[in-house]
Amino acid sequence: MFGSWPILSTIILSPLLGIIALLFIPKHKGRALKTAAIAGAFIPLILAALLYADFQNDTADMQYKEDVNWIQIPLNKEISEISEVKQFFYEFDYTLAIDGLSLPLVFLTALVTAMAALASVHVKKRWKSFYIWFLLLEVGMFGVFMARDLFLFFLFFELTLIPMFFLIGIWGYGEREKAANKFLIYNGIGSAIMLLAFFIIVNTAGFTTQTVGDVTQFFYSGSLEVITKNLFQDTSAFVHAGTEVFPGNPFYLSGAMKWTLFLMLLVAFGIKLPIFPFHTWMLNVHTEAHPAVVMIHSGILLKMGAYGLLSFGIMLFPEQAKSAAVFIALLGVINILYGAILAFRQTDFKLILAYSSISHMGIVLLGLAAFNEIGLKGAIFQLVSHGLISALMFLLVGSLYERTETTEIRKLGGLAASLPFLCGFLMLAGMASLGLPLLSGFISEFLAFLGLFDSMPVMTVIGALGIILTAVYVLRGVLKVSYGPMNESYRDIRDARLIEAIPMITLAAFIILIGIYPAVLSEPMQMTVSGIDQWIHNIGKMGG
Repeated sequence: MFGSWPILSTIILSPLLGIIALLFIPKHKGRALKTAAIAGAFIPLILAALLYADFQNDTADMQYKEDVNWIQIPLNKEISEISEVKQFFYEFDYTLAIDGLSLPLVFLTALVTAMAALASVHVKKRWKSFYIWFLLLEVGMFGVFMARDLFLFFLFFELTLIPMFFLIGIWGYGEREKAANKFLIYNGIGSAIMLLAFFIIVNTAGFTTQTVGDVTQFFYSGSLEVITKNLFQDTSAFVHAGTEVFPGNPFYLSGAMKWTLFLMLLVAFGIKLPIFPFHTWMLNVHTEAHPAVVMIHSGILLKMGAYGLLSFGIMLFPEQAKSAAVFIALLGVINILYGAILAFRQTDFKLILAYSSISHMGIVLLGLAAFNEIGLKGAIFQLVSHGLISALMFLLVGSLYERTETTEIRKLGGLAASLPFLCGFLMLAGMASLGLPLLSGFISEFLAFLGLFDSMPVMTVIGALGIILTAVYVLRGVLKVSYGPMNESYRDIRDARLIEAIPMITLAAFIILIGIYPAVLSEPMQMTVSGIDQWIHNIGKMGG
């Protein structure tokens, strides 16, 4: 369909059209600003839908690849023994591509962002600045899921931090500045660890050479293709053998260094996921940020942690990851039970949902720890499913807050009488969250636990207790809000407006679609997941 057209760059840059339009609209014209921003968010959604329809499901190869020489940084020649080498460079390329893992996350990003743009009608100040940061955040999120160069990935990853900092700190609630600062500190530490790990990888596994005439050039590249080839092909034996094969190379990835890099990436992306005990910053964001911002944060940004852990931690260091499978599963069980137990104790609906996200991200860890095709599918299904469910939940909670000015469940009650539409969708989202069959939450949880059961049955059974706890705290929260005695001041409040109902219906429709027809998600990812599974097992045999 797209031929040679750079569709991935088009999707990444398309939100900039909205930003350009916003720059020409006076800041006091709220309606025009909102219209331009919503249009700017729907353009990439249309493009992402076309991309999803055009994607070839019968191959595990990267598709729609765009590769442009971008940055070359000359280095001093420090190794005098290599007389034939004339030049050293750092080389970073603008390389984009997608596969069956990144495609669903690209579409999820476009969908949730568009729905969050509709939900942002409740923003009451500085509309122009809000939407510019909002659309800039979307650019960064798209780039994270498409980048195939470590430096490019890092740039897009960092690009998401700056807009989120301002979106939380300016348009949040009472403790918004504290939440923004905590967000920046924790994620900044994670980014610093990730950058250091990437730097070591580039200076070892990123090594490549090029000879033009009698001039030999050494490159340290951020290309994932180059790094993967060097890590796992015999032609790059110097990376493994170190000084015995290439005595002049001051860097070489020993087994201990591979373990160090894997653990660094586990911590860096674990902060983003988040993995206990790196979760406290997320609680502040979910309670203090504007609901439209939390829709994106919970629905998409948390998924960047799992995507990075799989794409870099597990794929680049599969031997170490597989050896740490029990540890990863244990972290998943802790997330599930800790999040569920704490969610049950909360009286603020936003905190219930925040701890619920921690619990549901534990299911992702269980799917990854299974290290088989079923478990990996479950992890990816859970990323998409939780993205849809959490976005819908925070959309509903935001609409309830606008009408009642509280999210304390003890102050709410009986709202189904005045808000039947909102409470009906709240019940649907709750059922999906606890894993009711025929909704997306069921298939993701089922696959993740089924995949892990083959290798760790005891860990699976313990983790499955979280499903029971989830049913308890979800039903407790939903039923207390919807039924029981009503505060008389809420009797005449209006139900959902059309601009609120559209994103609610849309998100619910996708939750139901995946639940009754999971092939819509499993078919694009099938070949990629099979390839990842085969890759991990083949490398494991080589390592053994």
